[in-house]
Amino acid sequence: QVQVVESGGGLVQAGGSLRLSCTASGLIFDDLTMGWFRQAPGKEREGVSCISWSGSSTRYGDSVKGRFTISRDNAKNTLYLQMNQLKPEDTAMYYCAAVKNKGSWCYDSQYEYDYWGQGTQVTVSS
Repeated sequence: QVQVVESGGGLVQAGGSLRLSCTASGLIFDDLTMGWFRQAPGKEREGVSCISWSGSSTRYGDSVKGRFTISRDNAKNTLYLQMNQLKPEDTAMYYCAAVKNKGSWCYDSQYEYDYWGQGTQVTVSS
């Protein structure tokens, strides 16, 4: 049984930082390309960042470039999203997603991913 589980969300003031984590059980973690997505109320889900299975390739959405950093520790079967300089507009439910792919690239489209977590809420107050 595949389970993708996010953690680390919470309430933070603007300018602060949070680190999200994601684990994927039931799958071989280093077979997976991973991504972070977010969805704010009344808005469509958008891509935040993605990372290849080895960590050698990453991509970021324009709104988070220079503030967020994606990383992974395959030995710990864990994906991270370090979020710095948070803004109120970063407020959203953040989702972790996975797809089996050992290519040297990652996908920024949600439609490429097969496995999803339930999400973790990030709220940034002004």
